[in-house]
Amino acid sequence: MSHRDAPLSPTGRERLARCVVEDGWSLRRAADRFGVSVTTAQRWVRRYREHGKDGMVDRSCRPHRSPGRLDLRTERRILGLRVSRRWGPERIAYRLRLNPSTVHNVLRRYQAPPLAWTDPATGARLRAKPKARRYEHDAPGELVHVDVKKLGRIPDGGGHRVHGRAKGTRIKGTTKPGMACVHNAVDDHSRLAYSEVLPDEKKETTAAFWRRANAYFTSCGVTVKRVLTDNGSAYRSKVFAEALGEVVHKRTRPYRPQTNGKVERFNRTLEQEWAYARPYASEAERVAALSEFLHTYNHHRGHTALKGHSPASRVPNLCGENS
Repeated sequence: MSHRDAPLSPTGRERLARCVVEDGWSLRRAADRFGVSVTTAQRWVRRYREHGKDGMVDRSCRPHRSPGRLDLRTERRILGLRVSRRWGPERIAYRLRLNPSTVHNVLRRYQAPPLAWTDPATGARLRAKPKARRYEHDAPGELVHVDVKKLGRIPDGGGHRVHGRAKGTRIKGTTKPGMACVHNAVDDHSRLAYSEVLPDEKKETTAAFWRRANAYFTSCGVTVKRVLTDNGSAYRSKVFAEALGEVVHKRTRPYRPQTNGKVERFNRTLEQEWAYARPYASEAERVAALSEFLHTYNHHRGHTALKGHSPASRVPNLCGENS
């Protein structure tokens, strides 16, 4: 399609070329008649002689050669990470050591829909969702998000991810392994995380977890000023209020889990990169792998909201302690 300031349409180009080729006009006379330069008139006349009427349409501006374009193998790695890990351009770029805009261009060229437009479980395309309003506190400790993620325990010998769905549900008879509660605390500014797998979410258990989480943040040089939780009974108890001490307690609006979105997003990362990242032979094996995941998450894993840096990079006392 011609740009809006183009003096000639494909039909006008053909008329100009016919005046020169068939009627014997000079290039300058034809250029003056149609209001273009002699060079432009010469180009359309040449194309008319070579290709006839078909040569009057616009050609692609794409170069014949692109020496700086990514090789096909790297493009396939980008698409593979997009499909298998459901990562965005920034996360893929940090993994492959590329510029995020380069990864974005590859995904757009292959018409990969934005993650917000796809269903997390099936990958099916959905309608575009409006972007949520993002916020971030200025310093570590100004706000810590706390939440509980429930996971089904793995029976000894492995569950359905090891033995298959039919056999895995019957491998230990009719006894169900029950649920495990993963208590999480995530700093709003740095995304520094502390987690424990505990048997329940009672008020005493929740209060004890917060005391240990607060001690962890203190050991990292972070003084917690406020805590944000949902409206669960354990968080509304006096026992939890006593555990908080002078820390200000804020609660989310009812039925609005996105208010506590940073820890909710961490829960999803916890599922994808630890809880269900690989088949475990027992619940004890999965629990033992939690500390390694937390170390990787806090010190080595690039966070998209932190422009590829790790949470530890935003905590002064942890900078450089990546061993």
